[in-house]
Amino acid sequence: MSRSLLVKNGIIVTLGDENKVLYDHALLIQDGLIKKIAPQGTFRGKYAKVIDAEGKVVLPGFINSHMHFYSTMVRGLGKAAPSKDFQEVLENLWWRLDKKLTVEDSYYSAVLPLIDAVKRGTTTLIDHHASPFAAKGSLNKIAQAVKEVGLRASLCYELSDRDGAKIAGDGIDENVAFIKRCNKEKDPQLKALFGLHASFTIKDATLEKAAAAGHELGAGFHVHTAEAKSDQDYNINNFNMRVVQRLNKFGILGPKTIAAHCVHVDEDEMNMLRDTGTAVAHNPQSNMNNAVGVADIIKMCQKGILVGLGTDAMTVNMLEEVRVALWAQHLSHNNPSVGFMEALGTLMFNNAKIANRYWDPKVGVLQEGFAADVILMDYWPPTPFDENTFLGHLGFGLSQSFVDTTICGGKVLMENKKLKIDLDEEEIAAKSRELSKKLWARF
Repeated sequence: MSRSLLVKNGIIVTLGDENKVLYDHALLIQDGLIKKIAPQGTFRGKYAKVIDAEGKVVLPGFINSHMHFYSTMVRGLGKAAPSKDFQEVLENLWWRLDKKLTVEDSYYSAVLPLIDAVKRGTTTLIDHHASPFAAKGSLNKIAQAVKEVGLRASLCYELSDRDGAKIAGDGIDENVAFIKRCNKEKDPQLKALFGLHASFTIKDATLEKAAAAGHELGAGFHVHTAEAKSDQDYNINNFNMRVVQRLNKFGILGPKTIAAHCVHVDEDEMNMLRDTGTAVAHNPQSNMNNAVGVADIIKMCQKGILVGLGTDAMTVNMLEEVRVALWAQHLSHNNPSVGFMEALGTLMFNNAKIANRYWDPKVGVLQEGFAADVILMDYWPPTPFDENTFLGHLGFGLSQSFVDTTICGGKVLMENKKLKIDLDEEEIAAKSRELSKKLWARF
């Protein structure tokens, strides 16, 4: 009975390349892994814990391929000047905010969305952090929050030249230190990428140093890529090449790298992303909020690019994000019949493929030997529910339902909609309000 947990009476949806919808099956978790999925009658032993999932759909935990925990304390802030375009959004809000963050702010900015992620069934998040005047130790502090909540996260620090050479050096050092930690510890909860802000805020010399450091450590990169047209304009005017071309020139692209956004990439750049095996993280709510456009994920998927789904800090509710991804494709293509498989596939299939470039044991699929990251959602299907209809139920039914139970690495973090983690959410929120008041005063 070593740390055994049996989930029974639910409808199991495995996802993965051979997605199966299983009735009258149970799922056995042991030592943090999925030990067995089989007909319920085969489970006759005694287990440390049994969860009755009647009236529930059993799914892998959701994965977020692009997040910014550090944005948490901006909620309600009204001091930023109105911005007419994305560059002004950065200058008036985000680049003013990140300069004022402390290491303590970074911890509280992370722990609250992580707790919310438990409630939303999101068990793995790939984050991108910035706190240029408090870079040192910031990733370890965020990692502390990840460990305390009990989820999985890949962390990186946002390298940029916008605050000068010393701050850029601190950014390189923080990435290197955390990557070395993860390489040494091999903690299944923590992974690291080498973070870069964007091509338009990084000089050639800095990009060269970052590439060398990342390659030496065997790390991939996480970089905002052609999010706005201004990124392309800057690179064409200053380097006589487009964004993806420049990143490729310095060896930033590759199967371990995530290019976030890719709203303004042309066909040649898409081919380059495909040929290098670089993953793309689509963030539709953020892109529309910032009025930068809608990435053509249909064309990317047709070309064979691996396109996942991130939220860019707009939410940790992946089901909200994936619905917006679908509506955005309908609107941008002026066709209500396109993009269904491409949009919903970003979350339900591709995010696992991206995460599994880094994680072992693998995540995002209910399969024997995979990590026991499992969620239970309230749902009585009103129409036939099987492999052929699952995505339709997801987009128009499950997405409106509630997460009842969240399990990560075999540990129950929420059950019957009640948190089981050893943290006081009310106390943490109160401390965050106290810190945010001080942050807003410095803003």
